[in-house]
Amino acid sequence: MNEAASDENFLDCPVASVQKIVRGKWSMVILYFLSQRVLRFGELNRKMPMVTQAYLTKELRLLEDYGLVHRKVYPQVPPKVEYSLTPLGEKFLPVLQALEKFAVDYQDEQAD
Repeated sequence: MNEAASDENFLDCPVASVQKIVRGKWSMVILYFLSQRVLRFGELNRKMPMVTQAYLTKELRLLEDYGLVHRKVYPQVPPKVEYSLTPLGEKFLPVLQALEKFAVDYQDEQAD
């Protein structure tokens, strides 16, 4: 191991910056569902019945703050809100697809 590598710390690790973005318990699941299509809050909530509305709102706001999710509000009564991936969120899709493949492979191996 070279000396420069041994001097690295957590803050120098490029994965650490991504970890803070997807650290939420449901962040990657939300990104997965939004990778399939644009969803309204209620649709997303029904896909994740074990998540409270408050927690789903919190996760969506964080993903929006990090620039991965776009929230579009239609000016109507009752309000209509749709969530979709931003261009930055779409750049995360290959990572998500690799994780999905790993998850399937892992489940297959555990079943053996």
